[in-house]
Amino acid sequence: MGKIASSVDIAATPEKVWDEFSNPNNFEKWLTIHTKWKGDVPERFSKGAQAAEVVTMLGMPNTITWTVDEFDAPNRLLISGTGMAGVKVSFGLSVASDGNGGSTATIDATFEGQMIVGALGKAVEKDGKKNLDTSLEKFAELLG
Repeated sequence: MGKIASSVDIAATPEKVWDEFSNPNNFEKWLTIHTKWKGDVPERFSKGAQAAEVVTMLGMPNTITWTVDEFDAPNRLLISGTGMAGVKVSFGLSVASDGNGGSTATIDATFEGQMIVGALGKAVEKDGKKNLDTSLEKFAELLG
């Protein structure tokens, strides 16, 4: 199983960060692995909501049907799904106050499956970490 995480400090309030973080229709503006949505996408995430997304990692597109497992506004959102070859993925998006009117936005991701082992598993972790770091930099710019 691969695990990666990335955080960024943002000058915006936690409520403003959450508003953008929990809006799937804004993923194309900042989430670098997001290629496109397939079918209907909820205007806002909520517990139990589902959406099919094409994500691209290591140059390979993969369709994942996400389910919102946890929705604790304005703090944490957990989505999970299964892609090609039975790869299971989860993304936790969380927002915390920095105590000075700003926020810290964090994404924790896990990947597991028979394909995510050895050299390929390490490559997925490396590419995933790079994409999370770049995505959160773009996210901070979007809110800047």
